Amino acid sequence: MSKQKMGLIFGGKSPEHEVSIISARNIFNAIDKNKFEVQLIGIAQNGKWYLETEENLQDKNCVIGKSGVQLAVVFGNETHKFLRLDNHKYIENIKVVFPITHGPNGEDGTLQGILTQLDLPFVGPSVLGSAVAMDKDFTKKILRDAGIGHAKGLTFYKHERHTISFKDVQHQLGNLLFIKPCNMGSSVGVNKATNEEDFNAAIDEAFKFDTKILIEKAVIGRELECAVLGNEQIEISTFGEVIMQDGIYDFENKYINDNAKIVIPAENISDDQMQKLQSTAKKAYQALGLEGMSRVDVFLTEDDEVFINEPNTLPGFTSISMYPKLWEASGLKYADLIEKLLQLAIDRHKKEQKLQRFRK
Repeated sequence: MSKQKMGLIFGGKSPEHEVSIISARNIFNAIDKNKFEVQLIGIAQNGKWYLETEENLQDKNCVIGKSGVQLAVVFGNETHKFLRLDNHKYIENIKVVFPITHGPNGEDGTLQGILTQLDLPFVGPSVLGSAVAMDKDFTKKILRDAGIGHAKGLTFYKHERHTISFKDVQHQLGNLLFIKPCNMGSSVGVNKATNEEDFNAAIDEAFKFDTKILIEKAVIGRELECAVLGNEQIEISTFGEVIMQDGIYDFENKYINDNAKIVIPAENISDDQMQKLQSTAKKAYQALGLEGMSRVDVFLTEDDEVFINEPNTLPGFTSISMYPKLWEASGLKYADLIEKLLQLAIDRHKKEQKLQRFRK
């Protein structure tokens, strides 16, 4: 059986650049090399695209571009999508792409738009689903219109900074507040506040990462996560629980510190609660127009109410990441998960190819 050539794109212009490299390393090591030939493509922090090597990816101090072979993207060519700028030879016959580029410029529809224009199947949601799910403000608006529970929040743009009043916000949302950049992942720039000094510091921090921020009412409940997989036919994994010893589940606690306890599967969840959790996660996935995959984070309150925290359309694939761990706990091995995601990308692309693009 001939191998299928797939492109693994990682890095990107994002504060989650290093996490993306680790995710790519884990995917590369787990994928079945008897079935797939992997072409490594790295996007440096300055936005340049490079033909990458296994040696560089496996280096714990990996710096994208060390190979020196820069790539150009070629539109309008059926089989040759990437051109080496050193010898002007094409990278041929990439059949499907796994973009594991977390955060802005990679998870927000930007890269998905490029891959769509290249007419390449790719893992994860479409341009629209990626863009909507990345923006916490628009996610809330869609969840609200779909009648799906979510935390109450207020959105502000950077030019409105002078109008943001701690007392006014606290009056509307309560004493414990969470301040977040609207378009950022891995909890980068997320802080909580109960007083005016922390509130203003958190707002300034969030505006470092985005021109639009979300101030959210705290939801008191269990913090649970599930992995969702599928296009039309949707599968939902078991749920895991994040139990914080101290602070919030931010970037440092996800990838650096050890303040979070992860329990998979989550304990003490009744059948009725599980049914409600899975149903809510599925409704959110469908309402947001997601395909391929997403990790859906939720809150379960003491009154058995379920609130969507947020979807993550290109979740981490590091050794400690929840998405692959949740599927492993549900009986789907890492290598099989990757193969299934690639097949879902190909299936969606085939369906889209049947659409009429021009008037006859």
